[in-house]
Amino acid sequence: MDLSEHGINVTDICRNLDPPSLYEEAIRHEAGTSISDAGCLIAYSGEKTGRSPNDKRVVRHHASENDVWWGPVNFPLDELTFSINRERAVDYLNTRSRLYVVDAFAGWDEATRLKVRIICARPYHALFMHNMLIRPTDAELEEFGEPDFVIFNAGGFPANRYTTGMTSRTSVDLSLDRREVVLLGTEYAGEMKKAVFTYMNYLLPKRGILSMHCSATCDKETKKSSVLFGLSGTGKTTLSADPNRYLIGDDEHGWSDDGIFNIEGGCYAKAVYLTRESEPEIFDALRFGAVLENVVYDRAHHHVDFNNTSITQNTRGAYPIEHMQNALIPCVADHPSDVIFLTCDAFGVLPPVSKLTPEQAMYYFISGYTAKVAGTEMGVNEPEATFSPCFGGPFLVWHPSRYAELLAEKIQKHDASVWLVNTGWSGGAYGVGSRMPLRFTRAIIDQIHSGSLRSAATAADPVFGFDVVVECEGVPAEMLQPRLSWRDTDACENTARQLAARFVENFQQYADETSAEVVAAGPQV
Repeated sequence: MDLSEHGINVTDICRNLDPPSLYEEAIRHEAGTSISDAGCLIAYSGEKTGRSPNDKRVVRHHASENDVWWGPVNFPLDELTFSINRERAVDYLNTRSRLYVVDAFAGWDEATRLKVRIICARPYHALFMHNMLIRPTDAELEEFGEPDFVIFNAGGFPANRYTTGMTSRTSVDLSLDRREVVLLGTEYAGEMKKAVFTYMNYLLPKRGILSMHCSATCDKETKKSSVLFGLSGTGKTTLSADPNRYLIGDDEHGWSDDGIFNIEGGCYAKAVYLTRESEPEIFDALRFGAVLENVVYDRAHHHVDFNNTSITQNTRGAYPIEHMQNALIPCVADHPSDVIFLTCDAFGVLPPVSKLTPEQAMYYFISGYTAKVAGTEMGVNEPEATFSPCFGGPFLVWHPSRYAELLAEKIQKHDASVWLVNTGWSGGAYGVGSRMPLRFTRAIIDQIHSGSLRSAATAADPVFGFDVVVECEGVPAEMLQPRLSWRDTDACENTARQLAARFVENFQQYADETSAEVVAAGPQV
């Protein structure tokens, strides 16, 4: 394969190798790589075991600069520095005796799908993206042509800290106009996956399609879908592994005029504390062809200890979506009947389930309150309260209001119900209360999908204003209202008002871009 158009002059190029071949390559050429007793490729990402959002840069170019939401999410980078880093990456790749290329698609909607090319030096990275992108048929690969988007993964080589704009030896650089990403100083595979999603977050809204950081399932009979928004660790992947529904995808989707579609060809599940009893679908999906990252295993029998977090709490498994028995292929479905916001409330004052008005939906979508879960990002060791707009702030390109307007438009057009579901703490804040049992959250999601919660009894929350569902089969009544689950009701009230004040303070940065009705739909303090 000739990669000279990308500046690559290595002659030994392995393009779109199948999983068995990539296993062979990894075992032969990557020290420390092994195979689990279930058949997964076990690989290690080195120093970086999570994303490095503070090292993400977007090139400021005159053709796209007015589209980008510049600031703490999208740090600007000048074109010269991007070119320097790109050449540094290409030079590194040219020192490798063998490179791996993955040509595949992003987006199951054939009318809008993207042709993506990954150029990397590690078989582990190639297998990861083989799983996470949509795999072309032999005929499609033959006719693939020039890619729409290219990732130069030189993560094994550091950025130069003295290069203008660099803050560390890690750099994740996106050029919207060159349609390229350059990775330096990080071998964490998730950076490639999220680079594709970030570019789709730019491209799809330009076409009137809402890009969503969510999982999605659909009813096996009606094909009506449901989408679950949330950051990593809130339950998107776990709750989408529902044997009673078809799986559309676990993390990234688009909502067009024709319905929803998965952007990816695989799933990337957190593996920490994984058991067959708690998450059988995901556990069984981690078999031959899957990648396990940064896990600890028994050297004698190659049995993985999912409870061992000595390397990182962010242990993960990447597998083709076909490994899920309930996956619907192609991964497309009808418009959602329900939109669910998953939040991991570290304060323990948000109810397990509340119903939102359209204005409240926009408010809480833009707010994107949750908690960063330990291990998802470097330096996060315990849950940390945060606001991440649209439940995917690190991956947004446009201003959050652009995504919120698209969401509101589609919710109203297709008459979808919107729910706020707390998968975080109950009975007290983090350190006092306990994490919401998964079986109760599953019961709530089941009742949402059955339609029974649409007519369930509710009570208005005096602080946050939304309608709290007070009756749900399978969930103790006292858990549905935080004030009944806390021992100290005064402490609950005070904590709720403290959190509400943080909502109001956080939303001030978006108030000028949203209507007065949406601003008024927030907490009353």
